[in-house]
Amino acid sequence: MNRLALIAYLTDDYDRAINWFREALRFELLEDTDMGNGKRWVRMAPHKSAETAFLIAQAKGDQADVIGKQAGGRVGHFLQTDDFAEMHAHMLAFGVRFREDPRNEPYGTVAVFEDLHGNPWDLIEFG
Repeated sequence: MNRLALIAYLTDDYDRAINWFREALRFELLEDTDMGNGKRWVRMAPHKSAETAFLIAQAKGDQADVIGKQAGGRVGHFLQTDDFAEMHAHMLAFGVRFREDPRNEPYGTVAVFEDLHGNPWDLIEFG
């Protein structure tokens, strides 16, 4: 059996990313291991039992050029919630920038927001 375990998420600063994901999106820090020479193995997910997590990676060299453009300007991540109104209000309180007002689509309620580096995401509650 195969499964998607980790998705690399590029940042310019480990601690800044950890704090943003914790505060703005309520993610949990699953692991933060010092690998030496300034490198860390940092895993975060929406909850401890999530099947897929982010591997927070500090960009080096040319990698820094794609911070904030990881999906080429498209929505690259979809954060599902079971209470859109509550999560939307929480995110606004933490200063998350939404590119649009929430809208109802045939598949549910959705709004595009930006992460700490400007990558677009969908906040979505499936209907």
